[in-house]
Amino acid sequence: MTFTFLKTATAVALMGLGSIASATELRLSHQWSDNDVRHKVAQIVADEVAAAGVDLEIKIFPTESLFKAREQYTPLSRGQLDMTVLPLSYAGGQQPAYNLTLMPGLVKNHDHAARLSASPFMEALETKMAEDDVMVLVHGYLAGGFAAKDGCIRKPADVAGMQTRAAGKSFEQMLAGAGASIASMASSEVYNAMQSGVLDAVNTSSSSFVSFRLYEQVACYTPAGEYALWFMYQPLLMNKSTFDGLSPEQQAALVAAGEKAEAFYLDEAKKEDAASVEVFRNANVEIADMTEEDFNEWLALAKETSFKAFVEELPDGQALLDMALSVE
Repeated sequence: MTFTFLKTATAVALMGLGSIASATELRLSHQWSDNDVRHKVAQIVADEVAAAGVDLEIKIFPTESLFKAREQYTPLSRGQLDMTVLPLSYAGGQQPAYNLTLMPGLVKNHDHAARLSASPFMEALETKMAEDDVMVLVHGYLAGGFAAKDGCIRKPADVAGMQTRAAGKSFEQMLAGAGASIASMASSEVYNAMQSGVLDAVNTSSSSFVSFRLYEQVACYTPAGEYALWFMYQPLLMNKSTFDGLSPEQQAALVAAGEKAEAFYLDEAKKEDAASVEVFRNANVEIADMTEEDFNEWLALAKETSFKAFVEELPDGQALLDMALSVE
């Protein structure tokens, strides 16, 4: 009788220890491989938090091993996922304001992107995130370009008639305005789509072009160079209630880790564009540079398509757009 009681008590105690252990483990999901800069950002946060010795562990689930690429924001907002590195425009269906974080021609360069992240414009977006119980731990923008299986894409006329994938609603609107047909999918699905002939062209980040080996499927690459049309906000997000439920020491460790990761993210983002050109050139892919005239053609089209649609869709769309445009 005593032995049975002790056995039961021990089991209950062990179960209690198990719940304490799981309470200190955070799950972080993303869609990329472990050689991608966004995984490295997540890894820095995990390593720094572990080194802080605050009884907090971050377990990373890369390559869509926990949630599909476009299915991470909802579980994050519900507390079913603790952290994610996510292109915020993927959640534009839940919060249309997020579509402004992938607006053609809105960001001039990486330093300008960093200023946007520290501006009242971003504060306004973070207020909307808080409505979904989401917060930003690491800010970050990545630049990108175009690639096609046949021919080069420099100006709007070049995509006419092509089956094209664009990351985000605003780019889809602009490309449709240029006469392209749109296929929506996560960047992790592009390789197979190009290989099977579903896609003729793609628009994504320099990092994704390399990490998903798209140089194996295309004939011409238009990188983010002196003129970069494509900048996408891809932060490391956290469930706000999860963060608020941690101890002050754990919170401080996460914030410090986030600051270190953010500095790394900005530095690496600047390097990725040039590095991607070398990878594609070494794979015998033609490199097509966009000129200022090309850029201005795209921007004029974006103002008539993406900018206009965003303002019409959202009651505070014009105010948000003006806030973003006011950042020099």
